[in-house]
Amino acid sequence: MIEAQGLTKRYGKTLAVDDLSFSVTPGKVTGFLGPNGAGKSTTMRMILGLDNPTEGQVRIGGKRYHELHHPLRTVGALLDAKWVHPNRSARAHLAWMAKSNKISPRRVDEVLETVGLSAVANKRAGGFSLGMSQRLGIAAALLGDPEVLLFDEPVNGLDPEGILWIRKFMHRLAEEGRTVFVSSHLLSEMALTASELVVIGKGKLISQSSTDDFVARASENSVKVRSPQLDVLRDALTRASATVAPADDGVVVSGLDIAKIGEIAMENGVVLHELSPQRGSLEQAFMQITGDAVEYHADLEAEAQRALAPTAN
Repeated sequence: MIEAQGLTKRYGKTLAVDDLSFSVTPGKVTGFLGPNGAGKSTTMRMILGLDNPTEGQVRIGGKRYHELHHPLRTVGALLDAKWVHPNRSARAHLAWMAKSNKISPRRVDEVLETVGLSAVANKRAGGFSLGMSQRLGIAAALLGDPEVLLFDEPVNGLDPEGILWIRKFMHRLAEEGRTVFVSSHLLSEMALTASELVVIGKGKLISQSSTDDFVARASENSVKVRSPQLDVLRDALTRASATVAPADDGVVVSGLDIAKIGEIAMENGVVLHELSPQRGSLEQAFMQITGDAVEYHADLEAEAQRALAPTAN
């Protein structure tokens, strides 16, 4: 279990993380989301003792990282897939890590097999593709058979088959009762991978909830309606101050709950073929809830590009 309490990190005048508290429990994949510059990487570094918090603390299984006697046996992490010395082979890199934490050398071959790198175990890591480097980083995280695992953008560089593999792998780790904490910008993938979410913006906690609750809280109250009498129903709903938008084979109604729409249809003698609530996506929910925490918007980027473009004579 990971418990962060009042984490604050300042770099000079810059406040990177601001009084951040959250917990990550075992048995689930917990996604760590936030816009660029939200403080996700800084938070992960503080969890692993790579940065000291200005205020607050974070504990892993009740202990701070520096209090762990053999840390790789408690927590495994992938923060930067390319940090390996380029002239070391995958096997040599893992063997060095294993020796530093008194882990059996047999474990090196086990994790290489697990991530599908056995065939290239003796090749220089500097020649690995990004996808292969990600797999090596995952192998390093698994080396001590830890109960807690942290992954920062673990699917970068992976092909669709690799992405599916790591998604299933993370689910399996969680089913084994481990604590799995994953940061990613691929929201469509996080919707399939994470059952819990910790969402931050500008260093502050925005939300901690299940993925389903996060999406439901942000989704607009909308209902899909199909009817052979759409014109009559559209007029009645508009008079009731609902917003009615066309859909492929019907309309989408917002501003009224599903029961009220059914009542209006009955009052106007309208036959209904479908009346169903519409669920938004994680991406839509994320954009809606974190909108105020984004420091650099796409429209600002476009404006900057226009300003830098040469002026025509």
